[in-house]
Amino acid sequence: MIAFVTGPVAALGPSTAVVEVGGVGMLLQCTPNTLATLRQGEPARLATSLVVREDSLTLYGFADDDERQVFELLQTASGVGPRLAQAMLGVHTPDALRLAVSTGDEKALTAVPGIGKKGAQKLLLELKDKLGAPLGSSGLVGAQRAAAQGPAPWTEQLSAALVGLGYAPREAEEAVSAVTPQAEAAIAETGSAPVPQLLRAALQTLNRAR
Repeated sequence: MIAFVTGPVAALGPSTAVVEVGGVGMLLQCTPNTLATLRQGEPARLATSLVVREDSLTLYGFADDDERQVFELLQTASGVGPRLAQAMLGVHTPDALRLAVSTGDEKALTAVPGIGKKGAQKLLLELKDKLGAPLGSSGLVGAQRAAAQGPAPWTEQLSAALVGLGYAPREAEEAVSAVTPQAEAAIAETGSAPVPQLLRAALQTLNRAR
């Protein structure tokens, strides 16, 4: 079991980071929130979870141990693999997921790509006694309060992720503006913005502009 990796960030991608450990580049699958905390060339410490399959070894990286723990707990629910667990953490923080499960919030779970109404109901039942109560103020209530006080959290996450990938703040701002209609449509339909999909759309916009 690889508990964490420490070293300079050698490269960043839309969903991956490469951290140099002892002269070896470790490729980690990361959520946009985690990627937003990284800067190429700067040191980083990421908690990790190794997923072993017959044909692959995949290392998932997280900003902290709490995110890693929730990632692993989510996979104890039937039908939840590492990709879906990562998608859930790409849309919601660990505390937002705890709050959604503890309050039976189906809408929050169906905001995650790949989770329908029946799937959300099943997850709420299976995870109710596993995730526990929110640890702090970073849950859905905190996110809603932040949205009322300033820029929407998704805009900050997306902008930080783009800057972390090496784009200038002005380029990041223009890309965020370009995908805002898509984000607003998703919010109107599901109640939240799908940051991973918006990041891919923003990168496509930037690539076309170059």
